[in-house]
Amino acid sequence: MKVIYLNQKAGPESLVFGDLPQPAPKEGEVLVKVHATAITPTEFQWYPTFNTPSGELRPFPVVLGHEFSGVVEALGSGVENLKVGDAVYGLNGWFANGAEAEFCVAPATALALKPRLLNHVQSAVVPISALTAWQGLLCRSNVQRGQRVLIHGAAGSVGVFAVQLARWRGAHVIATASAANLDFVRMLGAVQVIDYQTTRFEDVVRDVDVVFDTVGGETLERSWRVLKAGGRLVTVATQGAGAVEQRVRDAFLLVRADGSQLKQIAKLIDAGELRVFVETVFPLARAREAYVRAQQGKMRGKIALRVLE
Repeated sequence: MKVIYLNQKAGPESLVFGDLPQPAPKEGEVLVKVHATAITPTEFQWYPTFNTPSGELRPFPVVLGHEFSGVVEALGSGVENLKVGDAVYGLNGWFANGAEAEFCVAPATALALKPRLLNHVQSAVVPISALTAWQGLLCRSNVQRGQRVLIHGAAGSVGVFAVQLARWRGAHVIATASAANLDFVRMLGAVQVIDYQTTRFEDVVRDVDVVFDTVGGETLERSWRVLKAGGRLVTVATQGAGAVEQRVRDAFLLVRADGSQLKQIAKLIDAGELRVFVETVFPLARAREAYVRAQQGKMRGKIALRVLE
């Protein structure tokens, strides 16, 4: 099968477009014929990309891209909730080879039928970002109607879902974004939008019930002071994983695959409650270019790789 892979621990410049054997589903797994996947530029810095759960180095070749949309090709034993030919979207394991390939395997519990209103390219950019927002705002923070929620990086790949989900729950959404994205974020449902380049959010915001941070660093550190007593901060910035402060480690969220949540997200998309944004699309063979573009930032949504033309 055609695939993008790494033969060494390196960056996008070392990506290879070639052939690897097609994987086979084990018990509880599904083989998916991948139509599209999405670019996550930070994946080159992730621990699971080059390590096993026990700490040894993963064997090469390594295939990136852990979110996808495609069609069920084959079922492993014990899979009963899906059938061959189903159009699905979802995630596969962080420590496993990913979806920048013509085929990938994933646990059946990490998949759901894709949104009916979206094509495969649009569906492929949803799983990681939408699940991150869902788990941070709904599961960990239990955002409720009337609460004040501050979202940092509101125009980014996770932020666009966070704003829409907080609005859907009836929260008063406050967001930070660049000047070019202020109107865009208002359109998503933010009531108050702050240009982070000209205004320090802590000068104009206080008594927040929930801070949802996708930026990290100084933005994260300054966010503690705007929380009301008993308020909650959730950060998905990669710096949070190795933080020294216990409160930052407690606030850090690592998204997990959940097919039942993806099913609910698909329903919201098909009901018009969530909009999906694709920055641009590259064919699989041009994955290097796609990563270079992604590393430049300044995007609304994610970059997708089209696998099946």
